[in-house]
Amino acid sequence: MNIEIVSGSPRLQSVTQRLALYLKQELSKETEHEVNIIDLKEWDLPSLQSVWTTADKAPENLRPLAERVFAADAFILVTPEYNGSYSPALKNLLDHFPKQAYKAFGVVTASTGAMGGMRASQQLLLLVPALFGIASPHMLITPQVDKKFSAEGELLDESFRPAAQNFIREFLWLAEKLVPETVKA
Repeated sequence: MNIEIVSGSPRLQSVTQRLALYLKQELSKETEHEVNIIDLKEWDLPSLQSVWTTADKAPENLRPLAERVFAADAFILVTPEYNGSYSPALKNLLDHFPKQAYKAFGVVTASTGAMGGMRASQQLLLLVPALFGIASPHMLITPQVDKKFSAEGELLDESFRPAAQNFIREFLWLAEKLVPETVKA
C-alpha cells in the first residue's frame, strides 16, 4: 500500500513538518507499506484553474507530484490551523485532483497553542467526504507541537506517544480494509 503524508504548511520553518516527519518514521517502522511525505513548501502550485484528471494532464513541472497523488492508496493530512480551518495550501493541492473515492484519510492537526488545531480538524472532517474519501474517526490533535517534536521529527514528549500510536493503529486498520488485496502486497 502507498501512503502519502501531506505536510500542509508552506512555511519554511513549519512546526507542522515535525509531526509529518514523526508519522513517516513511525509508519515506516511499523509497516511494510510505502510511506512518503508530500511537503507543500516544495511545490509551487498555481491557484486552481483546472482539475488534473490524469498525471499527464498536469503541467510538466508538477507531473511528479500528480503521479504521487494518483498512486496513493491512502492519505494523512497534516495541517496547522489557519483562522479556524486547515491551510489554504492544502485545500489548493486537493482541489487540483479529482475525487479520491474510497481512500482512507487520516486527519492530523497541529498548533503551538493549547487547542492543537481542533477547529481545523472539524473542517477537514467536512472536506474528506466531499472528496469521496473516508476519514478515520481517530484523529491526532497536537497542541504545543513545538514542544512535542524536534525539528527532525523526534518525539520530545513521551506522554504524547499513546495518542500518536492510537492514531497510527486506527488509521492503518481503516486504510488496509479499504485497499484491495492486490495492492497491499
